[in-house]
Amino acid sequence: MTAFSLSQYGIRANDIHRNTSVPILYEIGLRKEAGTAISNVGALLVYSGEKTGRSPKDKRIVRNPESEANIDWGAINIGLDEHTYMVNHERAIDYLNICDRLFVVDAFAGWDPKYRIKVRIICTRAYHALFMQNMLIMPTAAELANFGEPDYVVFNAGGFPANRYTSEMTSKTSVDVHLERREIVILGTEYAGEMKKGIFGVMNYLMPLQGVLPMHCSANVGDAGDVTLLFGLSGTGKTTLSADPKRRLIGDDEHCWTDEGTFNIEGGCYAKAIDLSAENEPDIFNAIRFGTVLENVAYDKNTREVDYTDTSITQNTRASYPIHHIENVQIPCVAGHPKHIIFLTCDAFGVLPPVSRLTPEQASYHFISGYTAKVAGTEMGVTEPEATFSACFGAAFMMWHPNKYAELLAEKIKKHQVTAWLVNTGWTGGAHGVGSRIKLRYTRAMIDAIHHGDFDSASFRKDPAFGFMIPESCPGVPDDVLIPKNTWKDKGAYDETLSKLVGLFRSNFQKFESGVNPEIVAAGPK
Repeated sequence: MTAFSLSQYGIRANDIHRNTSVPILYEIGLRKEAGTAISNVGALLVYSGEKTGRSPKDKRIVRNPESEANIDWGAINIGLDEHTYMVNHERAIDYLNICDRLFVVDAFAGWDPKYRIKVRIICTRAYHALFMQNMLIMPTAAELANFGEPDYVVFNAGGFPANRYTSEMTSKTSVDVHLERREIVILGTEYAGEMKKGIFGVMNYLMPLQGVLPMHCSANVGDAGDVTLLFGLSGTGKTTLSADPKRRLIGDDEHCWTDEGTFNIEGGCYAKAIDLSAENEPDIFNAIRFGTVLENVAYDKNTREVDYTDTSITQNTRASYPIHHIENVQIPCVAGHPKHIIFLTCDAFGVLPPVSRLTPEQASYHFISGYTAKVAGTEMGVTEPEATFSACFGAAFMMWHPNKYAELLAEKIKKHQVTAWLVNTGWTGGAHGVGSRIKLRYTRAMIDAIHHGDFDSASFRKDPAFGFMIPESCPGVPDDVLIPKNTWKDKGAYDETLSKLVGLFRSNFQKFESGVNPEIVAAGPK
């Protein structure tokens, strides 16, 4: 334990632990936190409280003349006035000052030293500190000694609620970002993912100012140095498919694409744990060991056996572990320019093909559209899968207008001659409720075919509605599976459903058309 002063923030607590070692965090967690246990594999099992997912409607960004013109204000980026922010800030400091023990984590966001930022996490729960030690990049002893002042500070007072009667507050939860003060204040939620995504949002704002594309994607690299980026929201298979034993993992969720190549923003992974098994996801399953945080996962209190199929707490069960827990990993998490970009979508309508090749214009169109289906439990209040559009496959974390990120993507795709693919991990043989989820082994075979160049000599069929090219054969996949209409018993229902999805795409894209290149608009479905 290291005594550490936080008086510059008005925090007067005496028992402060900075970058505390993992064993001490475990001991504190077991002694002080109700509902915390060590699982049979040595992972720390915790409960986040009432909130078991992000609260996107409670996220706020402080309006300030320096950054106001850069923010895409609206239902996602909701503004907050300076006075209300300071009310919440003081409320957080007051709460931190009555806590017996505080944890401080000083670490980096970004593996590339040229672009990384220094982050300080101030929190009250041992598991939150361990979580962020996993998710950020921990400094060496020398780097910590010379850490200096952080670029951003997260005040996690999530155990104390916001005052819902305060102006501009809509609930007892509030996650506030102040770009000019370089601070994040968390009230009314102990879901650890709010800290991780808060820092990601900051990087999404800062990086375009340097001509760097921040991306909500996973990434891996082959033995030949060929990098693949996999875009997709939670539940589309991004983490599962990126943890490929035949390729080295760069990261599972947050990356940047610079003039030099790609780098991971994080130092760990935050994988969904629902129905996790050694058979289907061996890399993730084997990564769960000492140092891992299992969040909201159920277990037998007598045997301490974890039950990954139990969703009695939430369907959004999670495992946070340092990236070096993955056996085949790229350390440092930096690599060259991508050869392939894969857009993962979970099509609840069951009409998109399992794999298709996109033109650069189609890639930009589908990047801006960000079509998928929300998976139950990822956000509070979502209990059934539902079709959604999330610009850049991560609109909840993007502060600039989607066109800003799309322009950077199109520029880099063209400059580095990248091939783009759309891979549907959703339904086949009918829409959700009628058809079934595409088999994981089929999706893996398609990803392998992309990496092995098997589609280079394949024959393709043009999709009549979306215009992208569908391969007619793939090793390890039945030919009928590749053509969605062939899997439907009711062909008329397929045509009606396809027409409905095309209409949804076109309706969603209308709000972007005025600021988008006409060639990109023309690349949408007909």
